[in-house]
Amino acid sequence: MALQNIGAANSDDAFYRYKMPRMITKIEGRGNGIKTNVVNMVDIAKALARPASYTTKFFGCELGAQSKFDEKTGTSLVNGAHDTAKLAGLLENFIKKFVQCYGCGNPETEIIITKKEMIQLKCAACGFISDVDMRDKLTTFILKNPAESKKGAKDKKAMRRAEKERLKEGEVADEELKKLKKETKKKVSFKEANAKPNSKKKASGSDEDHASPPRSHVNVEEEDEEDDDVQWQTDTSMAAAHQRIQEQLNAVTAEMVMLSTNEPEKKPKAATQAHQSSKAVSVSRDDSKAENGERNSETLVEEVKVHLKKGVTASQFRSFLGSLSGSPQDIVTAVYEALLDGVEKGFAKEVIKKKGFLLAAVGQQEGSQLCLLRALEEFCGKSNAAAVKEVALVLKALYDADVLEEEFIVQWFQEGLAGDKKDSKIWKNVKPFVDWLQSAESESEEE
Repeated sequence: MALQNIGAANSDDAFYRYKMPRMITKIEGRGNGIKTNVVNMVDIAKALARPASYTTKFFGCELGAQSKFDEKTGTSLVNGAHDTAKLAGLLENFIKKFVQCYGCGNPETEIIITKKEMIQLKCAACGFISDVDMRDKLTTFILKNPAESKKGAKDKKAMRRAEKERLKEGEVADEELKKLKKETKKKVSFKEANAKPNSKKKASGSDEDHASPPRSHVNVEEEDEEDDDVQWQTDTSMAAAHQRIQEQLNAVTAEMVMLSTNEPEKKPKAATQAHQSSKAVSVSRDDSKAENGERNSETLVEEVKVHLKKGVTASQFRSFLGSLSGSPQDIVTAVYEALLDGVEKGFAKEVIKKKGFLLAAVGQQEGSQLCLLRALEEFCGKSNAAAVKEVALVLKALYDADVLEEEFIVQWFQEGLAGDKKDSKIWKNVKPFVDWLQSAESESEEE
């Protein structure tokens, strides 16, 4: 079955993960009884995570014709003869209104009906809640026929945990079984070694024909077996320790040790004063370093701004960054601040426009993605509240653009929760996106 990307805006993306089957229609009947049958409507609705009755009803509302979906047979019928291209265009409108997130455009959304009977779409990627236009005719049908909520998510997690525990128990049991097998092999080999000379004696009937193995060899084997069972321990009591010390030290060294332990620890006042003065000097040095760091970061931002105004390309910008003096973190932070300077809202769109410069800043260096994430965190702390609200959208945009990878986002999130700024609103807004990343990974592993 031919597949296509969900959403017309993503039709050219060869690596887009959300796909649905291409629509197949069939004209049935003649005259007034002519109908259009959407053959694979069930598969399309399953890919969109919406009931097939919703899409069929939407076609009927938009075309002004009667439509019917049979739950038992899975047939979707719309009165009249309609082209496949026309119905595909209507399906695209349905996706924009009732499937895709209004914030990030991701089709992984869930329909929520509020207490005031308003329909909303909750995005599993960025956590954005979209308000559906209630003037559409399909909304009344959705309110009367709500979609079944997803059940069994907790049960699936419990099953996964139980399976992991079962595997761990199996591994422990296997190790114990291996130990038992080794012990039995040792015992059997020792018994066979002792039984061989006796059997030879019985077969020959005389001691002169076959000499018995030397006694020393047998004793060595028995001693080795006994040594394996012995557990050597060292007496760690205070009396034993003193006794060992007395045995090792001679009289002169013992007197020296006693003298050194009885001497009172006295520190001159001059030493304490020097220590305090050195502390004060170190504090002043730290303050001066912090001031110099702030000045250096400001100068870096200004240098990057001046260079960006020249209209350089991404490759030229990369070579310019290589000539800058400063740590990788300071350089990436300066680039991020310079690119988003003056932006008050719509940060995700701005990031997509300037992703080439961000890729140049990140490059192939190890830990550079974490530097970008920390720069984003620092920028949100300095900028307005809109930057904190849109942080999940920015992360989603950078993830889709292959600027950031999943493992570094999760690592940065976990470090933030364990750090000093764990109460920041950033982590609360980022959490739905991180949960979506981890759930998507677990689903792909199950598949």
